[in-house]
Amino acid sequence: MELFALEHKRLWRSTRVWLCVLLCFIYSVLYGGVLSFQWFAFGSEGEDTTSPYGNNFDGYTTIRNYQEEFSQFGDLWTDETFQKIVEKYQSYDIYEKPGLQSMGDWMVAQSLLNHLYPELEDNANQTYQPLILYADTEKMTDFYGKRQWYLDFNLEVARQGGLLTEDDVEMLQEMNSQIEEPWKYEWTQGWNYLLTNALPNISAKIAPFLAICLGLLFSGEWHDCTAPLLHTTRHGWRKLAQVKVLSGLAFAAELFALIAGGMVAAQLVYFGTSGWDMPIQYIKEIAVAPWSMLKAELFELAFIFLGVIGYAGMTMLFSSLVKNNVLALVLSLSITYVPNLLGRYLPLWAQNLSQYLPLVGTPTDIFRTNVFHIFGKGIWMPYMLISVPVVIGAVCVPFAIRSWARRQRV
Repeated sequence: MELFALEHKRLWRSTRVWLCVLLCFIYSVLYGGVLSFQWFAFGSEGEDTTSPYGNNFDGYTTIRNYQEEFSQFGDLWTDETFQKIVEKYQSYDIYEKPGLQSMGDWMVAQSLLNHLYPELEDNANQTYQPLILYADTEKMTDFYGKRQWYLDFNLEVARQGGLLTEDDVEMLQEMNSQIEEPWKYEWTQGWNYLLTNALPNISAKIAPFLAICLGLLFSGEWHDCTAPLLHTTRHGWRKLAQVKVLSGLAFAAELFALIAGGMVAAQLVYFGTSGWDMPIQYIKEIAVAPWSMLKAELFELAFIFLGVIGYAGMTMLFSSLVKNNVLALVLSLSITYVPNLLGRYLPLWAQNLSQYLPLVGTPTDIFRTNVFHIFGKGIWMPYMLISVPVVIGAVCVPFAIRSWARRQRV
């Protein structure tokens, strides 16, 4: 334990490490969280309408206004609620309020109208006009029946296309049957932004800083000419290797806790806990997971944490395999950047497999109906995406220890 404490303190005392942690916090929490909520994501529209950076610096007030405005439609989603939201939008003069659509639930209503009520479209007389502007609200009935029809249609298309089997469809329909109706309702766009943008982007923001900190963990010893010296210590090469790996994993967990804690704190300040019990179907109407917004957030945080641990394991393995710092860093960064750069040029099976690499996949798969098959057994994709990366990292750890220890003996 004493050796671990010394190694961990040594890691944190590195200028490279604490500078990376500081920059990661600024980029992920202050820019991606606080400034995003206060300015370019939720700030009211300013004079410069060509860029979100032209918004006013009043996100906190604007969010409170959104929450108050949409609370007037009731706390349950019914046909009447839907109709009132659309009628309210149609009562506005959008030319007097050009920023009306930005982060209000009008966007939710527009999406639901397009997908569930296509028969209300009037392409002949309302060309290029969004459906929400002219939809006949009296015909907007049987919302939950329409939503079930739309889900059935999409699952059948996927089945006929060979993406799903009959058993898969049955499994997904069983999940969907557990969704409670009527849905709880409050302003949803804050959760939409949080779960589809703010949290999923943390993975890409943490990866390069983690690579810089841990990618040099072993190769840095050769670079600093301290590797041969460590061989003479009383603890032995294998013990030192184990301690260095444990220290690296602990650092990865601490970095995640710092960034995730900062994001959650910013979320609580700006959004509060309002809407935590709403279903995620507001974000994607064909989502089948019977989860609330809070459960979805916990899943995404777990996804990022396990991905960070898996990424740390792979990064330390690369660091132990090479003696060159630059090569170790390039190999570490390639884990996340190469699959994204080559994604659309790879065959579909390779694209799918790359999603299981740590910090490469996305937790937003919880809003989809993708299924992975193992020996004919269908598994809902998010369960695979959250478990495989950390398994990969765990497999890399003993090889990292063995690789560096073997080099020490040479």
